[in-house]
Amino acid sequence: MATLSCNEAGLPLQTDVRPVYSKNIDDLRREEYPMLKDTVYLDHAAVTPYPKSLIEQSSRNLMQNLFGNPHSNSASSQLSMRHIEDVRLRALRFFKADPDSFDLVFVTNATAGIKLVMEAFREQPGGFWYGYHKDAHTSLIGMREAASEQRCFHHDEEVVDWMRALSTGSCRTSCHDAQHGLFAYPAQSNLNGRRLPLSWPGRLRSSHQSFTSNIYSLLDAAALLSTSPLDLSNHSQAPDYTVFSFYKIFGFPDLGALIIRKDSALPFASRKYFGGGTVESVTCTNEGWYTRKEDSIHEQLEDGTLPIHSIVALGTAFDVHQKLFGSLERISTHTSFLANRLYENLSSLRHANGLPVCTIYKDRRSSYQDASTQGPIVAFNIRHSNGEWASNAEVEKLAAIRNIQFRTGGLCNPGGIASLLGLEPQAIRRNYFAGRRCDNENDIHQGNPTGAIRLSIGAMSNMEDITTVVRFMEEFFVDGQCQPRPSADFSGSKVDFYVETVTIYPIKSCGSWQIPRGMAWDIRPEGLAWDREWCLIHQGTRAALSQKRIPRMALLRPTIDFEGGVLRVRFDGILPPSLPDELMIPLSLKSASFQDPMSTSSCPSRVCGDAVSAYTYTSPEIAAFFTAALSTPCTLARYPPHPSTSRHSKLHLQSPKPRTPPETLRSEQQPVPGAFPPTPPPSPPLPDITTPAQTLPILLSNESPILTISRSSLNHLNQTIVQNSSHAKPAEASVFRANIILAQSDPTAKPVPYDEDEWSSLRILDSSSSSSSSTSCSSTSTSTCPNAPSTADTSLDVLAPCRRCQMVCIDQTTAERSEEPFVTLAKTRRLEGDGQKVFFGVHCALQREAGRGKRTIRVGDRVLPVRKGEYGE
Repeated sequence: MATLSCNEAGLPLQTDVRPVYSKNIDDLRREEYPMLKDTVYLDHAAVTPYPKSLIEQSSRNLMQNLFGNPHSNSASSQLSMRHIEDVRLRALRFFKADPDSFDLVFVTNATAGIKLVMEAFREQPGGFWYGYHKDAHTSLIGMREAASEQRCFHHDEEVVDWMRALSTGSCRTSCHDAQHGLFAYPAQSNLNGRRLPLSWPGRLRSSHQSFTSNIYSLLDAAALLSTSPLDLSNHSQAPDYTVFSFYKIFGFPDLGALIIRKDSALPFASRKYFGGGTVESVTCTNEGWYTRKEDSIHEQLEDGTLPIHSIVALGTAFDVHQKLFGSLERISTHTSFLANRLYENLSSLRHANGLPVCTIYKDRRSSYQDASTQGPIVAFNIRHSNGEWASNAEVEKLAAIRNIQFRTGGLCNPGGIASLLGLEPQAIRRNYFAGRRCDNENDIHQGNPTGAIRLSIGAMSNMEDITTVVRFMEEFFVDGQCQPRPSADFSGSKVDFYVETVTIYPIKSCGSWQIPRGMAWDIRPEGLAWDREWCLIHQGTRAALSQKRIPRMALLRPTIDFEGGVLRVRFDGILPPSLPDELMIPLSLKSASFQDPMSTSSCPSRVCGDAVSAYTYTSPEIAAFFTAALSTPCTLARYPPHPSTSRHSKLHLQSPKPRTPPETLRSEQQPVPGAFPPTPPPSPPLPDITTPAQTLPILLSNESPILTISRSSLNHLNQTIVQNSSHAKPAEASVFRANIILAQSDPTAKPVPYDEDEWSSLRILDSSSSSSSSTSCSSTSTSTCPNAPSTADTSLDVLAPCRRCQMVCIDQTTAERSEEPFVTLAKTRRLEGDGQKVFFGVHCALQREAGRGKRTIRVGDRVLPVRKGEYGE
């Protein structure tokens, strides 16, 4: 790549660097990157994949040689030391850095290098002044917390004006008051790939030479070096400190470095901490005397034993990288070609009404045809034809179905995101307290996005990656390509429904258990009795597990045995012979049927981001059973109904539709036999339904107490799936994991798919009085069944449509993934508002009604929907 030149303002000028596509990349990719087969990977700015030959050669090198601790004098130790110093020198030469002028310190990653610089400046007498560019990565911004004074530069012109003022002596800022100052910025924005001037460090050095204060420069080169070279041959113009991560260049090993200009090493002399290998001698008495090593800068800063094997692997990485790609210059031309093609294709996408599909966040000074101003990153958001922003979480869900991988969110670049999206500091704080986080699904707030989509290209990216992404965009987000959302015909008479099935999921994200026909089942404020009362938690993080990440959870089949007083769990798979075929969990801790009840302990866990205090089973047998079934270290936990239930519905964060306030009433609470604890306190009182949805209590369900779907809607969806693809299979009702499935009472009547979109409530008529086949539990088994005859009909509020994700593509019988039904849902069931997310089914909750009494539901009950604007009889 040509050397960057800059104009008087310090901005890079366009150079004659033409993007060129590497034609042999497809063959190289097939041979060296088998992990990318059938995958589009566009997150190289985070980490790039490693080549097969790198792992093979590194493994062979480690198998053939014995590497010891370099702090010893043995032959193996000396071998390690030779490799470390050889690789250190090679890394400096990789950046054309003269070892007489620079030293390289091995660190974990770029952030660790930044922290090392921060430690040095934090110890300066009187503190230090810190300036940073708004495009800085979060790791650079975090250094401001250690500074005595700090300033954020919002534009390149601000930096240039500041340097000009320094050179003329007209700068009267706090940077002159502090003895030391530090200016930090990224060589390339990790958000949108725009490249910042590399001339600033040299210009800064010349600007303040006439002043007593020392202002050093820190360059974050992590994003730049993934696809572009960095030339440090001009010692006088180079940054004082440069940080980066080798895994962004080579994919492996997980290692970083801090390159220090030797003339700028003085601030590190104030660093107080020392670790193994950085001191020559030290006393352990109250005198507290020690002396540091002085032969080199890296010896003073590399605390403890270096990651020997990673450094050895780094030497192999240099060899393999050169053999496969030649140089970073060649990678730069290749990735620039692809980035320009991607940018042009996304820019050309138009809806049928002519509006652009993508809003691309490109700096006005950058050009995708000039690698000196723009890196191979395209950052954008999607807009529907009506002007609404698309939810990036929804985009990512669909991409996962197509096996396309990229990154969305704030991208660890808060200043860049705020600038591009027009977010003021108070808006960012409001978003946070409203529940918006960088990594959650609620990424549209008050109609505006809170993050962006980032597609970053790497050395082994090819044209097929670009073509696949563009086709993906055309298929799902260009209006005119997608089918219109079906809606019900509400012009005729009212349609009655009946309860086809009632299902609970005793263990969150595991298999279902259908309520037997004729058995009345208790409905409580937090949902159906025994529904999602247990969960599996990771033994390390204590977070609840989910089918989204572990599809095999669908093969765990729980059954409630009231006569035996146990929850029975079987695994529809292969377990080690030492484990039982079935696990039996007591429904009560204090059951007379068990002489040695399985012990539990109450400890904090996390469920869908919520902190909860759940009862965790401490039995080794339980942990061994579930750990073997899922190949994940986990155990069982329980979160029983309690008045102080801390989890509440999150529908207020995503619902595109308002709720209709129904009548209010207190419902009678009765203890449920076999509950946990043995005699549970009453369920939390029902909230005033006119208050926000977050006041609705839930146990371990994701968003609401009860989920309901319509058989008519499912049939219509399956017809669409089959019509659109000859090889696609219709979706089973089980993939939607609903508690209640409603079917039309008259099978000869015209189907009304998606009638539930217009429901405000459901009135469930008790069928026990007219059904001779119904089971009464009150006569024989009040100690074993959770139900008793209902004293009145039951009404449910319809809260909001159910937002769907790719979990509906997991077959609940085999745990295998497929594309449907989510692909068809995304084309037919994106409702307007809140990012046009994908919905199917409706969330419900027990309604406050007139009278008191137990509320139940059973298969066969007649259901009368009440539509919006109507009132129930």
